[in-house]
Amino acid sequence: MKLDGIAAFVTIAEAGSISEAARRLRLSKSVVSDRLAQLERRLGASLVHRSTRSLSLTEDGLAFLELASQALRDLDSAAAALAERRGTLSGPLRISAPVTLTVLHAGPALYRFLRRHPQIELSIELDDRVVDAQAEGFDGVIRHGPMRDSPLTAWQIARSRRVLVASPDYLERQGTPRDLVELEAHRGIFYTHRGLADWRFETDAGMRQVRARLGLQVNNGMVMRDAAMAGLGIAMLPLFIAGPHIRDGALRVIEVGAETEPEFIHVAHPEGRNPTAKLRALADCLREAFGDPPYWEAGL
Repeated sequence: MKLDGIAAFVTIAEAGSISEAARRLRLSKSVVSDRLAQLERRLGASLVHRSTRSLSLTEDGLAFLELASQALRDLDSAAAALAERRGTLSGPLRISAPVTLTVLHAGPALYRFLRRHPQIELSIELDDRVVDAQAEGFDGVIRHGPMRDSPLTAWQIARSRRVLVASPDYLERQGTPRDLVELEAHRGIFYTHRGLADWRFETDAGMRQVRARLGLQVNNGMVMRDAAMAGLGIAMLPLFIAGPHIRDGALRVIEVGAETEPEFIHVAHPEGRNPTAKLRALADCLREAFGDPPYWEAGL
């Protein structure tokens, strides 16, 4: 039984299609189909129901998938442990990461990581949505924000303080809110993937949500920053985005008598799956690069 056939089958099951599995494996669709067919002939069983519109697993496929997935994870862990003993880390590592954090900060840290471990084949997919790491075949994800009710096991990498900011022009025109009640009357710039209930503050009475009027909703932190600097409203931004513009005066921090809910940057992996030495090394590299407190908070 060939290992590449097992890997092809598991990837097909996770991806939901042969074409998506081929993309993840960086192979042609015909090669992936051939490997699946060879595995089915070797097992003497049909593992996948094929049709022009959909793909699903047979009963035999479902039974084989759990054991095959575990076998691949065990082999990967064994190979990683052996590489670690030799002092080298190698092989593929597939990561999902948010766009803005990677462009501004994680990217440079990951370049150093690859120079340190040149035999690692790193694949990064930038996406601001919350991905399903297990179903989409990621070894790990870099996440910014809360991990409430997440099916992932997370390692804390760095704290990430968020602050309310607006342009001097907006505050001169609309006034500066002094408390949470006045804040509700202002125009807000919100992050699409968190919604209008994203502004959460710690008060003496407990956690409180503030819903300002919707001025703009967008799924990218850099666009939120630019909209705030253009005077379109108030945004709650992490300091890793807003810090330089607070320092140069393009944005002003708004104090409303309550602290924003604490947040952190994490590296996470699917629950129940042993993380590889490669993923641990990547997390350590990010933790070292960001610092404690993180370097983007210097002077703030």
